[in-house]
Amino acid sequence: MEYAERAELTRGFTAGEPRVISVSADGANVCFLRSAGPHDPVDRLWVFDTEHGTERLAFDPTDPTDWAARKLADSAGWAARKLADSELGPHPTDDPISSYAIDRAARTAALTVAGRLVVVDLLGATASLPPVVAWPVQDPVPDPTGRLVAYVADGTLRVLERATGEDNLLAGESGVTWGLPEFVATRDFGRSRGFWWSPDGLAILAARVDTSRVGPLPYPAAGTANAEVTLHLLDLDGGWVDVHWDRETYPYLVAVSWSEVGGPLVTVLRRLQQHGLVLAVDPRTGETQVHAELADPRWVEPVAGTPCHLADGRVLIGGELAHDGYDARCLFADGGLLTPPSLYVRRVAGRLGSDLVVEASEGEPSEQHLYRVGTHSGAASVEVSRLTSGPGWHRGHAAGETLVVGAASLDHNGTQWTVRRNSTVVGELRTLAAPHPYAPRPALQRVTDRRLPAGVVYPRTHVGGRRLPVLVDVHGGPGHQEVIAARAAWQERQWWADAGFAVVVIDNRGTPGVAPSFEKVVHRRLADVILADQIDALVALADKHPDLDLTRVGIRGWGVGGWLAALAVLRRPEVYRCGIAGSPVSDWLLHETAYAERYLGLPDDASDIYAHNSLLESAAERVSRVDGRPLLLIYGTGDLEIPPTHARRLGAALESAGRPLSVISVEGPAHRPQLLDRELDFLRAHLGAT
Repeated sequence: MEYAERAELTRGFTAGEPRVISVSADGANVCFLRSAGPHDPVDRLWVFDTEHGTERLAFDPTDPTDWAARKLADSAGWAARKLADSELGPHPTDDPISSYAIDRAARTAALTVAGRLVVVDLLGATASLPPVVAWPVQDPVPDPTGRLVAYVADGTLRVLERATGEDNLLAGESGVTWGLPEFVATRDFGRSRGFWWSPDGLAILAARVDTSRVGPLPYPAAGTANAEVTLHLLDLDGGWVDVHWDRETYPYLVAVSWSEVGGPLVTVLRRLQQHGLVLAVDPRTGETQVHAELADPRWVEPVAGTPCHLADGRVLIGGELAHDGYDARCLFADGGLLTPPSLYVRRVAGRLGSDLVVEASEGEPSEQHLYRVGTHSGAASVEVSRLTSGPGWHRGHAAGETLVVGAASLDHNGTQWTVRRNSTVVGELRTLAAPHPYAPRPALQRVTDRRLPAGVVYPRTHVGGRRLPVLVDVHGGPGHQEVIAARAAWQERQWWADAGFAVVVIDNRGTPGVAPSFEKVVHRRLADVILADQIDALVALADKHPDLDLTRVGIRGWGVGGWLAALAVLRRPEVYRCGIAGSPVSDWLLHETAYAERYLGLPDDASDIYAHNSLLESAAERVSRVDGRPLLLIYGTGDLEIPPTHARRLGAALESAGRPLSVISVEGPAHRPQLLDRELDFLRAHLGAT
């Protein structure tokens, strides 16, 4: 079986791997999803007992004897919903379990299967289908005590009392949604939730989202009106308190937390994201008090997992240290520094006792490790110790005295998950995934005076001295990193290499992991900085790798990477002989507000910047078909993230200018193997690879 078919059938060789990992507050139990094997797309819910080092199956959606799944599958209502959605492609609830939530002690889990609410007793490993009023259900979450389950259905926020089966409407009204994040919150700020339980389970902090001002695109486009987002404190007896802040000045609700240590904390940002506030909310009145200000002349980049209260009541905030010669991404507690400037902090992964566990890089951006950070207020200096060893990319989840470590590297398949209790390994979360077909050994290095991270992959049969056409595989967009020391990141690239190319991957400035200044130099200069870095790094790599034939260079990318691939072919045809642009962002005026405006500004104030970064202006420059560089344009007719309008406008401009163009439009889910074959044929035709 060919690589592409194997990748498609095994969910990119991840089916059967543990995922969506949660740790109970006391660290006694670890919950996770895992399918039955490499060709099984259906995840089951599992629980790992950290005291005994054993795992048990908590819920299997494929077992009709376990919970009446057969009756649900035959539901006339579900069948009607499937029929209505058939022309729109896969529905989010097609995958039986995509996520779940647990209570504080991991006694209860809530999830959805085929749009229906399922509540699982994790101790007894039994599941029930409560007779809820509304359907389909989204984002069910037990309260911290496990007595209640809140969920969203048809834009309303509801609460189910498990003992009685009583299902109550907490908030809902026509034309707005309650308890769900708006598009830009999910896509651009990493906020996937729209409601938060109080620690005692007696109230909910909920977001109300009004999208009536948003235009016809699936999201608000640059310069247009955003969804209106407000916050409200709802108690279960019908009480209602509005949360007050200057929403006209700070419209973006970026992060929310509510723990037993203190009241709710929220982070809000201005529209241009150059200034933000961390607000403490009084749950009795809804009034807010500014706890900290976040500011950057380019844009503010909060650390995932912050803000939150530490055990002693101080507020943890993540941000930049950019004074006195520092250029770092750190954690602070009430203004005091908790992490050293040498650490590039990416995410707060949980707590071990009163200490924090963070994911961070130190010196080498292609690697990520876990660190334990002391939070003692009287400490004379920062207290940090590294918890992971060996090269690679590490992730973590921590609570109580339990730490779950996921380790990926170039030396082994997939991600290996181990469970530590009180610093002792007590077991592992078994993986049932298929082994990777390749064991790539990319040459990872830093090039140019900017020390740009880069990697080169050769065919496995390559013999030195044979010059190869070059395929530059790009993303290039801000906030996205490609050059990482993990085998999974290089599987498809090894397939491309074996097809006859030297595959080059470059993380230009704007990508994370190095330093804030490295990321933010692209502010209002996306096209110029990114493209210059890509070319300079390519030339520098050719000096180190003489088998790279720079007279035969192609470039391919998707999304923002598609924009960069088309940009490279249009503006630097002397470097790039052909390009493949998959679902490219052709006009930043059509892209979402938070992403486009963060890097380019408001269109009314920066029309020239938007024009300069648009593909349409360059595409309209007339050239002969002989002089123009060929571009393969691929797009999905049902793409909601980058609508087909982008590709269609770009295609029309290219054709009007007489530029060589090939187009593939995909209706419905793309068949990846066939698409890769067509891309390969295109590259071979124009670069001469064999």
